[in-house]
Amino acid sequence: MTVLSRSQTSLLESLPGAQAGRFFRPPLPAGHVPRPHLCERLAQGLRGRLLLISAPAGFGKSSLAGEFCESLPPGWRSLWLGLSPRVSDPGRFFEYLLEGLRQFFPGLGEEELALLKMRQPHQPFAFEEWLTVVLDELAVCLSAEQPLLLVLDDYHLAQGSVLDGCLQFILNHLPAGLVLLVTSRQRPDWHLARLRLSQQLLELQVQDLRLSAEESQALLSGHGIPLSQDTFNDVQTRCEGWVAGLRLWLLARQEEGETEPVGQPRNADGLIHDYLLEEVIERQTPEVQHFLYQTAHLDRFCIDLCDAVREAHDSSEILAYLQAHQVFLVPLDERGKWFRYHHLFSDLLRHPDIDTGVTPSTLHLRACRWFGAHGELIEAVEHALRAGRSDVAASLVQNLSEEKLLGEQNVAMLLRWKVELPDTLLSTSPRLIMLYGWALAMACQLDAAESLGYQLGNFLPAASAEEQALLLAQWLALSGVIARGRGELDKAEHYCREALEALPADRYGQRFMCISVLANIAVARNALWPARMRNREALELAQRIGNPLFEALAHYDRARVLQARGEIARALGEVRQGLEVLREYPQSQPYAVRARLHLYEGYLLALRLQPGEARESLQAGIAEAHRCRDVSVVIGYCVLARLSGHAGKHDEAFTQLAEAERIMHAWDVPPIYYLALVTLVKCELWMSQGQLPLAGIWLARLEQTYAGEQAAAAPELLPQLPMHITLQRAALAIGRGQSKEAEKLLRQLEQQARASDCLMIATMAGAHLCLLLRMGGSEREAQQQLRTSLDLAQGGGFWQFQPLIERQAEWLRAQLRVQPDCPVASALRGLLPAEQELHDGSEPTETLTARELSVLRLIAKGCSNQQISEKLFISLHTVKTHARHINSKLNVQRRTQAVARAKELGLLE
Repeated sequence: MTVLSRSQTSLLESLPGAQAGRFFRPPLPAGHVPRPHLCERLAQGLRGRLLLISAPAGFGKSSLAGEFCESLPPGWRSLWLGLSPRVSDPGRFFEYLLEGLRQFFPGLGEEELALLKMRQPHQPFAFEEWLTVVLDELAVCLSAEQPLLLVLDDYHLAQGSVLDGCLQFILNHLPAGLVLLVTSRQRPDWHLARLRLSQQLLELQVQDLRLSAEESQALLSGHGIPLSQDTFNDVQTRCEGWVAGLRLWLLARQEEGETEPVGQPRNADGLIHDYLLEEVIERQTPEVQHFLYQTAHLDRFCIDLCDAVREAHDSSEILAYLQAHQVFLVPLDERGKWFRYHHLFSDLLRHPDIDTGVTPSTLHLRACRWFGAHGELIEAVEHALRAGRSDVAASLVQNLSEEKLLGEQNVAMLLRWKVELPDTLLSTSPRLIMLYGWALAMACQLDAAESLGYQLGNFLPAASAEEQALLLAQWLALSGVIARGRGELDKAEHYCREALEALPADRYGQRFMCISVLANIAVARNALWPARMRNREALELAQRIGNPLFEALAHYDRARVLQARGEIARALGEVRQGLEVLREYPQSQPYAVRARLHLYEGYLLALRLQPGEARESLQAGIAEAHRCRDVSVVIGYCVLARLSGHAGKHDEAFTQLAEAERIMHAWDVPPIYYLALVTLVKCELWMSQGQLPLAGIWLARLEQTYAGEQAAAAPELLPQLPMHITLQRAALAIGRGQSKEAEKLLRQLEQQARASDCLMIATMAGAHLCLLLRMGGSEREAQQQLRTSLDLAQGGGFWQFQPLIERQAEWLRAQLRVQPDCPVASALRGLLPAEQELHDGSEPTETLTARELSVLRLIAKGCSNQQISEKLFISLHTVKTHARHINSKLNVQRRTQAVARAKELGLLE
């Protein structure tokens, strides 16, 4: 509801009803979502002359202006002028404006108002001279203590060349104490650049007004309609933050009386389409409408493409008009070359019942020719398939280089093409066979890729010895990748080495893949130095050919090796360097390498105990990996599950792992790629829940598979899997109280990891060993082990010390105080919980840690183990472990005895 100031209320009550209504500010709509961050930006603009809110229909311009008027700083007053075509005549507009201003300044412009009313609309009128007098008189009335905000709502309805000139004159001579706020569907023809340069303009456009996911959720949930997450995601994606679209969707749900969190209401599209037809399309000229309908079939377009598709030469002028009038045009680059339409707008324009004079297939075929002529083969193929011309598509696919395919690795796109192209076309040339063999291999469809590769034999012997040698070299490279996916390391190494010897230098994409496979094999064999040499070779190749995608892939591989060596900070630097290389690549197109870099950035941030930033990177990587069907998505879900488990959200963690497995099943990825990784994380979660027998069963199975006599090779995504299994077995032994077995495993693992330069694993083993020694009372050995682990962790990883932070926080704090100052020690001190203050000045205890004291206080309040778990965000198993340690250290048997003993010692009030 609109709240007026006391002076405004009394003034409006004294006006005739009709005149008062003309200056009435409409109330905010029901369920309005406040936008304080935008109001704050507008408030900053009050120091200038003009606040401009320009966006297409339905983006909440007027609602934002109304909300801002209600939140004006103290002393400010506002005058709301709702415009319409009736006031497009400048004389009528200024009559309206003067009547509004006279509410605040009675008698203002008495003679000027009479002069306006005597004016004949068809006769010339010296508006600038008239305005000079009015503005001079207004300047005398205005006060710096009570400035006035003049709101011109829906300016586009009254806009014209003469009125634009008059408003420009007002802006140039605006008296102090007066600021204009204008809402419009098109940007006024004023000297906005000059105003912006002089810091007199604050402008909000469509990108500012789009509702965020949180604001959309608030709008939809505010009406009491249950929504599933999938439904919300779909609505948010299609509406793109368009307020009117969301409100119309809600209206459709309410009209259909839906109460279950199900899918789209049946009438939602109809309501949205009717709104767009009435408010946008039917207001355009026939020429503009024709342009909209013919270009709507393009996912993105520029001036030249529109000319080619329409077989016309006026696209530049029409696109300029659409930009100026904010007709749901979304820019795709900073240069203003490429655009697309808002999703809901293009859905309406593509309606099959609309006759554009040209069939959609003809439009797509024209677009195919244009993209093909400009070297954009991927989009050319897409349009050929949408035109129903699979023969043209197949011909274009053959022109796609392996280097482009292997660099972008958009497997989802290639597999979609494979489904739409007839099988008879796929086997017509070795080029198509090789391309789809690589696509299937990257999609982890190893049997299908191998079967397709065998079809190359149909083209042997080749026409020349050179062609035959190239064909065999390509087959060797593909076979090497397939063998690595199956875990056949010796065979993969043999194929890749032979391929590197036989492949020509210009086949850099396949050479790069072979080098990458050899580096991964080296890591799986714990030979990190040879792996680093292969990484360097791959990076030099990518930089020599000047391909950013391969350069980013090389940075990703280097980061993985650095992480294995425990150099977490350097690994993070490599990842971010790779992302910087891809900075110019459009976000609208998915890239597998960018997805992997984001996922690995999240993993490394998790290792540095930065869970918030880690989740952000992981979500970005998961989203992009989904779009290009990259198997690395499983890494994202596994790291998210570990973060959730660490926060005590075990249900959420297992849900994330289940989603990872569901996706792998849906993509038909062989279990060898992901099952061990997912199972290892499950074992970690089961142990944190106290389900030690279940974790023991599955760890035994993993050990038998990957560490037995006929051990399988570690999967590509986790080449150091056997060491991680040993680490989890040691953690399980600690949980079972098998100290000797745990110590034996940890010492062997630490020695093995240090010998092979796998310092990340060595540090993890050392930190667990430190905890074990501390729990066993071997204080001196624990201190020595801590110093060793800190030395090994100088690369910047902190996750390794998580067990000590959780269970020995006070001891660790004390030890860090006497350790030589170093970046890792300083960082760990910052990660420790705050020191607990004891009551009544009693001496601090060395036996109970800070976390144990927190658990003890909750026990004293009568909390159950489950309640303590929820309050402290730790697992149920960790609570029970803390309780056992408390009883042991206080030399009691039960909870009640522990509380009584703690009170005697002054640990509790």
